[in-house]
Amino acid sequence: MHSNEELLARKQAATPRGVGVMAPFFADHAENAELWDVTGRRFIDFAGGIAVLNTGHRHPEVIAAVKTQLDQFTHSCYQVVPYESYIRLAERLNALTPGSHSKKTAFFSTGAEAVENAIKIARAATGRSGVIAFSGGFHGRTMMGMALTGKVMPYKVGFGPFPADIFHVPFPNALHHVSVADSLTAITTLFKASIDPQRVAAMILEPIQGEGGFYVAPPELMRALRQLCDEHGILLIADEIQTGFARTGRWFAIEHYDVLPDIMTLAKSLAGGFPLSAVVGRSEIMDAPAPGGLGGTYAGSPVAIAAAHAVLDVIENEQLNHRANILGIRLQAMLNNLQKVIPNIAEVRGLGAMIAVEFMLDAHTPDVDFTKRVQAKALERGLILLSCGVYGNVLRFLFPLTISDVVFDEGLAILEAALFAARE
Repeated sequence: MHSNEELLARKQAATPRGVGVMAPFFADHAENAELWDVTGRRFIDFAGGIAVLNTGHRHPEVIAAVKTQLDQFTHSCYQVVPYESYIRLAERLNALTPGSHSKKTAFFSTGAEAVENAIKIARAATGRSGVIAFSGGFHGRTMMGMALTGKVMPYKVGFGPFPADIFHVPFPNALHHVSVADSLTAITTLFKASIDPQRVAAMILEPIQGEGGFYVAPPELMRALRQLCDEHGILLIADEIQTGFARTGRWFAIEHYDVLPDIMTLAKSLAGGFPLSAVVGRSEIMDAPAPGGLGGTYAGSPVAIAAAHAVLDVIENEQLNHRANILGIRLQAMLNNLQKVIPNIAEVRGLGAMIAVEFMLDAHTPDVDFTKRVQAKALERGLILLSCGVYGNVLRFLFPLTISDVVFDEGLAILEAALFAARE
């Protein structure tokens, strides 16, 4: 049996420091919302592989679907020899995503790939190059993904220059004194000072910012962006990579709004732990690139496609949208009660089970140290938590939606103990 200390030493010798790792232990096996390290110690997983495991670790239906596909074939490259399961999954996503308009879907391997291709498609469809993104947004670690991302540390430091014609405006955030009007004024200023709106291909945003801090886009922002896009012939891209597949209590976060995007990017929980992403968009937009302009050797892996079909079945059959709302209400209620006795808690927010708690020293000072202490105290007690936010002062909760009530209650008890321990 390997020890965590031995593996840590080997990791430091064999892999670069740029691949940051949170946990000081190494996984051995996992089941649903529980994970065991190489020494046999059990952890409750409230991170879910960064929103990948909405259906939990190793859901039996997902594993069964993958095993069946392994017995058929593992790879042909869809662009060389296609397969029906790819088409059928595209049909399912075209029907599941909001809007009754005609849609088409292309598959890729990672969220960053989906974002890259969404921008390619938008530029091909409009004949324009400019893209507007938002501060705090996260769209991947590729060069285009970093250019779109509105968070410098640690994602962009030392990697520039980035692709041109990418512009950022503030994301509304009442806690940090940024209003919807501030965001819209910034776009107006951008159009007057930096880029003609007739040169803008797309606006891209997460309906709920992920890495940026789980800030929920106000409905009035989404309506205003849709109106601006319609006015200037700009495409609206909803990045649903972290928010999709029941996390917010609906299939997709954009369903909480009364606007429709032109393009959506999907990944993470789409395939329950297998690498798969998708771009879904209006048919005429998706058809803009020439044949051969989209694709990838592993894009739409048949194994990942099989997993995704099972994931969609599980979400529907186990009513995980409803489950997400139940779990989110319980977590928010606990955190709101604790806010009365733990003044470091500045805000509890989110939709469905995409919940975050932000810590502040005062109205203007993020409490990063307290956030780190809570995370460390929780980990000591066997609960895996993730931080986020531009300042790193937010804890986000991404537990599997399939988590049992018993394990969820145990996780909440550890979280509460960690919050009090961090104040000592």
